[in-house]
Amino acid sequence: MRAFSQYQRSSLSLWIRRRNEPYRIFSSGSLCTDTATVTSNTKNNTDEFQSSKLQIFDRHLKRKQRDRAAWLMRPKDCFVDTVAENLLDRLEDCKKAFPTALCLGGSLEAIRRLLRGRGAIEKLIMMDTSYDMVKVCKDAEKDVHNENIETSFIVGDEEFLPIKESSLDLVISCLGLHWTNDLPGAMIQCRLALKPDGLFLAAILGGETLKELRIACTVAQMEREGGISPRVSPLAQVRDAGNLLTRAGFTLPGVDVDEYVVKYQSAMELIEHLRAMGETNALLQRNAILKRETALATAAIYDSMFAAEDGTIPATFQVIYMTGWREHSSQQKPKRRGTATVSFQDIQKQFGSES
Repeated sequence: MRAFSQYQRSSLSLWIRRRNEPYRIFSSGSLCTDTATVTSNTKNNTDEFQSSKLQIFDRHLKRKQRDRAAWLMRPKDCFVDTVAENLLDRLEDCKKAFPTALCLGGSLEAIRRLLRGRGAIEKLIMMDTSYDMVKVCKDAEKDVHNENIETSFIVGDEEFLPIKESSLDLVISCLGLHWTNDLPGAMIQCRLALKPDGLFLAAILGGETLKELRIACTVAQMEREGGISPRVSPLAQVRDAGNLLTRAGFTLPGVDVDEYVVKYQSAMELIEHLRAMGETNALLQRNAILKRETALATAAIYDSMFAAEDGTIPATFQVIYMTGWREHSSQQKPKRRGTATVSFQDIQKQFGSES
C-alpha cells in the first residue's frame, strides 16, 4: 500500500516525438489454441504452427506481475491512455464496421474506456492471462454508460488463443504481445481467428524503450559486480515488425512508430510506474537477486547521466504500431511484374527532370 500511495501522488509529464513518415512494408480445427498443430484445411499453413522451442519469458511470473499490476495501476495513466488513443484512432480511418472484436491482454481497461463507439463494435471479448486484471476490467465496466456493447471477459493466454477460427472482425492488442515467447505464432492465431477482411491492430514496445535505464544498469553492474546480467527485456526492432506481419500471413501490412518521453522525479518512481503497468523483468535467464549497492548505483548513474535541469529524469518508450488484414478477394493486390503500361522514362518526360 505504501508503494501504491506514492505512485498515486506522483505526477508524470508526457512528451511525444512523432515520425510523420510511417514505415510501410508491402508484400504480396475450430479453436486456435495450439501453435504446434497443423491445420490441413488452411491454405499455405504447412509451417505456420511450429511450436517455439526458444523460451525467453517466464509466463507464470508475468501472470503474477499482471495480478500485481491490477491493484497498483492508476485509474488513468497518461502514457497508457495516449498509446491506446493512438491505436484506436486507426479504427476511424476504416470505413467498415467491426461487429465482433477481441481485446487481448495489455492495456485492457484503457482500450475499453477510450473506445467511445469507434469501429461500431457490438460484441467485445476482453481477455487477459491475469484473473485479477480481468476482474478489475469487469468491475470498471459499470462505469461505461454511453455504449451498448455486449462485453464478455475470459482468462486466456495469447500463446494458446481460445477463440474459434474465423469468428472475429477485429483483434486489438495494446502493449501486451511483446511478452509472448512465440510472437509470430501468436499473431498467426490472431489472423486465423479473424474473418476474411478482418483487421488486426497491435501496439508493442520497441527496442529503444528504456534505453536510459539499460545504460545505467549496465554501467552500475560493471562497476559493482564486474559483469552484467539481463535486467531489461529484449524487444523487437522497427524493421522486424513488418517481417512479423508478413510471416503471420497478414495482407496490406502497415507499421509506424512513436517515441514517448515520460519524465519522473526519480528512478524509483520509474520502477513503480513499470510495476503498475506490469512491465517489470520476466526473463527466464534473469538474476533473481538485485544487490542493494547495484540498485543504488543504477539510480545515481541514471540521475548523473540523464537528469534534466529541473531535476527530473526522462525515460523513453518506443511504441511500434502494427496493422494487418486477413486476406480477402476485395482487397488491393499488387500487379504482376512486367504488366506496367507506363515506363519511368515516360514519367520523367512528363514531369521533367529536376537534375
